[in-house]
Amino acid sequence: MITKLYAKSPVFIQNLFITIYGYYWKNRRYGGCFNQKLADFKNHEKFSKDQWENYQTKELRKLLVHAFTTVPYYRESYEKLGFSIQDFKQFNLSDLHKLPYLEKDDLRKYGTTTLLSSNKKRGKIYSSSGSTGTPVKIYFSKEFHQTWSALYEARVRNWANVNYKMSRAMIGGRRVIPKAKSAAPFYRYNFAESQAYFSAYHISDATASEYIAGLKKSKAVYLVGYATSIYLLAQSIKNQQLRAPKLKAVLTSSEKLTQNMRQIIENVFQCRVFDAYSGVEACGLISENSEKELLFSPDSGIMEVLNAEGKPINYGETGEVVATGLLNYDQPLIRYRIGDTVRISKNQQTRSGYQMLKIDEIEGRTEDIIVGSDGQKMVRFHSIFIDIKAIIMAQIIQNSYTQLTIKLVVDNSYEKAINEKTMLERIKSQLGEVTVSFLYVNTIAKTVNGKFKAVISTI
Repeated sequence: MITKLYAKSPVFIQNLFITIYGYYWKNRRYGGCFNQKLADFKNHEKFSKDQWENYQTKELRKLLVHAFTTVPYYRESYEKLGFSIQDFKQFNLSDLHKLPYLEKDDLRKYGTTTLLSSNKKRGKIYSSSGSTGTPVKIYFSKEFHQTWSALYEARVRNWANVNYKMSRAMIGGRRVIPKAKSAAPFYRYNFAESQAYFSAYHISDATASEYIAGLKKSKAVYLVGYATSIYLLAQSIKNQQLRAPKLKAVLTSSEKLTQNMRQIIENVFQCRVFDAYSGVEACGLISENSEKELLFSPDSGIMEVLNAEGKPINYGETGEVVATGLLNYDQPLIRYRIGDTVRISKNQQTRSGYQMLKIDEIEGRTEDIIVGSDGQKMVRFHSIFIDIKAIIMAQIIQNSYTQLTIKLVVDNSYEKAINEKTMLERIKSQLGEVTVSFLYVNTIAKTVNGKFKAVISTI
């Protein structure tokens, strides 16, 4: 009801809606324990390697005891393997390999049931961006949300010399402009947080000047958002030979940031880019500091980087990330195969002096860009599949500017007519009038490097 009312409202009313939501969002993230947690995270930055090992060991034991006693999924899984609560009270970091992986399919199946703690605090469920086409659902209590916000403030914003109180612009996945074809402005304003939220779905050479006008009008100090969307905007500004306002920093996340993308963004906005990696699962954070070092925050979780045989890789090598989050006790993610890869730096000495694991590159996933008939470019389509629980896996393929194919792997509860109608309406709201073919398959092939691509363009 509210979504429909928002879509039909004039811009100033939409800004009012967003501002009301902004007040709620601001209190949820920055109230309660936020300041104390922020101080704690800043204090941790001084830890030596021994202090980090002791800290992680203590936190891991506490998490495992909690999971074993209050989370049915882990209780059943670990009891089958012969573990007792006493084992977890004496557990060491080197014992982690003895525990089974938590696969994405397990999180999808049990995330809102047996993976929740019986002692969970009151909270909300948020969906991921769904890099396999079907989002996972993560449970955030208010306390966990404030804790994660404090970590982001300390290790992302503050490392970039900005903070949440500064005026900012954002390019994210929310559909703040409901229609594919819309007139400027291509952002809506959240007065509660001095935040201009720009659409990720209307970026093109033709709209670049309007995005610049919005940045100037909102007096944004820094820009945050999806790496590819920010890059596409910077490229359009460059193509049109326009001058963007000078920013203090650009904070990118969620997608692979190449050196070419970084250079173009930095040249256009005349500032440093600070990259980061986490995801809505919030079970680990990698972020870039002022010394251009990508560091893993050991108080966010325990990050194993493993080879194809499940063994730890050596420094200088690339491996799969397996994450154990140390902050979310309501829905613990233990040895979670998040599906991305990183390359660990061969030289682990840091100029900053921080004793944290240094990363050369966040491999992540590189998605193709879908181009609409009006020239708008986008990569994010997870909202098409949200709440269609029967979809196991999905992939969008662009065959032409007006024709798409959606490959689907579904289960027996899938309702073809209803679900196809829903997906078609959602995709047209992003791209305008397009033809969509639905192709049902038993599996979707991975690329030669073993990764899944949720978006493929053949044009």
